[in-house]
Amino acid sequence: MRYAIVTETWPPEINGVALTVEGLALGLRARGHAIDLVRPRQPGDAAVVDDTLLVRGFPLPRYPGLRFGAPALRSLARRWGARRPDAVYIATEGPLGWAARRVARRLGVPVATGLHTRFDHYMRDYGFGFLEPIALRWMRRFHNAGDATLVATRELQDYLAERRFANPLRLARAVDGALFHPAKRDARLRESWGAGDGTLVAIHVGRIAAEKNLSLAITAFRALQRVRPESRMVFVGDGPLRTPLSEANPDIVFAGLQRGEDLARHFASGDVFLFPSRSETFGNVTLEAMASGVPPIAFDYGAAREHLRHGEHGLRVPDGDAAAFIAAAVRLAEDDIGLRRMRVAARAAIEHLHPDQVAAEFDALLQMLAARRRIADAQLAPD
Repeated sequence: MRYAIVTETWPPEINGVALTVEGLALGLRARGHAIDLVRPRQPGDAAVVDDTLLVRGFPLPRYPGLRFGAPALRSLARRWGARRPDAVYIATEGPLGWAARRVARRLGVPVATGLHTRFDHYMRDYGFGFLEPIALRWMRRFHNAGDATLVATRELQDYLAERRFANPLRLARAVDGALFHPAKRDARLRESWGAGDGTLVAIHVGRIAAEKNLSLAITAFRALQRVRPESRMVFVGDGPLRTPLSEANPDIVFAGLQRGEDLARHFASGDVFLFPSRSETFGNVTLEAMASGVPPIAFDYGAAREHLRHGEHGLRVPDGDAAAFIAAAVRLAEDDIGLRRMRVAARAAIEHLHPDQVAAEFDALLQMLAARRRIADAQLAPD
């Protein structure tokens, strides 16, 4: 089979969408399929990249280092007209995604779209809550023009179905359990944070931006710090709030962007993962924390609702209940025995989320869409 994958973010950019889409592409290639990747050009890209169409990119406002792709209608039409894919997966709803969807429909190629980002929630997080319903309608228009909308949780699948998204389907997320592992815990790294063996380290990994609700993470840390004054807090990542937050909290460690093994060491060297975001469609970092043996505290939605058993792998609190989030942080700070038990259980809970299994399910879904289109075309063909 030949599949096309269209995305406006791709490694070395660091975000959940880029890493998820890369994992899907690698999984399909490992299963013997040809992948035609379409994405914006990045600094350092070669003039020609095998099996990849590079389009012009433009900076994304409020997201330095990320770009959106130009609507390359002619380039896509030429490429797919010459080598027609059996199915197209569009991971992002930017101009490039809209163009790809239009070309695929014109050529009669089935399209699956991925809903990875809650743009409707972002309106609220950036002070434009009145635009939330408009953003949801825009998302519905985009995704309903495809044959299926892929989401990571049953919760989001039900939510979209109730709001007239035509065909939302669940595709589970995977986590690299070999990379993210408790064995990556690093005593020297902890020492650089001012943390010894008995020091409780609260960690957050992600973009340092308004939509991540980081003021609540800091408030929760200050509360657990009153129980254990020697505790440390580490933020891993970058973003527009890094400078003001670091200036206001000089005792908190801001470790910057980390990748690969360095990211795995940072994850595993924490003791509790504070994840107060309410704007995720999933939250890959929740699984990465669990794989690293670091119990998360998270709101009851997304990855936490799908995979985290409250009190066993970490703590889930009612969505939006800031007081409960803070109380959960204090609870873990006071319970060393429970925290150690959760470290082991959290790791065990993600063992079945293997990338190979997710790639197989993704492959089966795309093949189903391709088969449906072939049947429909055959029924419309003249005798």
